[in-house]
Amino acid sequence: MTTIAPGRHSMQGRARESIVATAMFLPAAVLIVTFLIIPIVLTFVLAFTDARLISPVPGKFIGLENFQNLFTDETFWASLRNTLIFTAVIVPVQSGVALCTALLVNGKTRGTTFFRTVYFLPVVTSIVVVSMLWLFMYQKDGLINALLAKIGIQGPDWLGDPHWALFAIIVMSIWQAMGFHMIIWLSGLQTIPPELYEAAALDGATGWQRFAHVTWPGLRATRTFILITITIAAFGLFSQVNIMTQGGPLDSTTTLVYQAVRTGFQQQQTGYASAISMVFFVLVLIVTVIQSYLTRDKEARR
Repeated sequence: MTTIAPGRHSMQGRARESIVATAMFLPAAVLIVTFLIIPIVLTFVLAFTDARLISPVPGKFIGLENFQNLFTDETFWASLRNTLIFTAVIVPVQSGVALCTALLVNGKTRGTTFFRTVYFLPVVTSIVVVSMLWLFMYQKDGLINALLAKIGIQGPDWLGDPHWALFAIIVMSIWQAMGFHMIIWLSGLQTIPPELYEAAALDGATGWQRFAHVTWPGLRATRTFILITITIAAFGLFSQVNIMTQGGPLDSTTTLVYQAVRTGFQQQQTGYASAISMVFFVLVLIVTVIQSYLTRDKEARR
């Protein structure tokens, strides 16, 4: 009778597990390398060339010329300004509105499931459809101005006025994405032990004190995740601008991502668009690192 040593049997089991794990990881690794790593590497390479999208002549190395042209481009600075303004408004307002909404629907009262669904509907609706809907609402004779006229207010040309166009896109973007972050806030709220609220109530804490000393500290990990995801999504603003304003009027709504796509595909300046993408990458990286540092636990800073 043949016997297998326990050590040998254990080694064979680990080998099979390793093969299975590799087989399961391989498809994801191929997709990551193909659609993430390779494009990033190509972007870094093309940023230092004069490559064009459709050209029989391969791009040649031109050093920092793309970046020199970029930093003297007024459209680039307008795109950077609009991107920063959009992000600076969207991050606190959208996260705050989503948190307030999550607090409202966090109870077990009748009808909360219905309102959760209603608030989440814009998220599952295509951003293209949402942008088209709001495009019609923002017209001079659209629904919004018609409602304002009923209370004696003359509404502006929301998307045709440089002073109002970016604001109009900000309002629409907050409405569209608020439901997604409401769900994340809601999941964080439901991880806070009810005993903490009961103890606070026994101590005579007011509603604001319960929020400040129980709810807000309990949402530390959730708020860090939300702030980072909203920031990255805000920096990547593209679809709304592409559908509603095409960067106008007078570059008042153009963003870094929109300028990179327009430069790379419409103007076919792949090298120049790659330089814009590199600046965008560095900017997002810096903001994310700073945000992560400011929002991490106090104990971790010591």
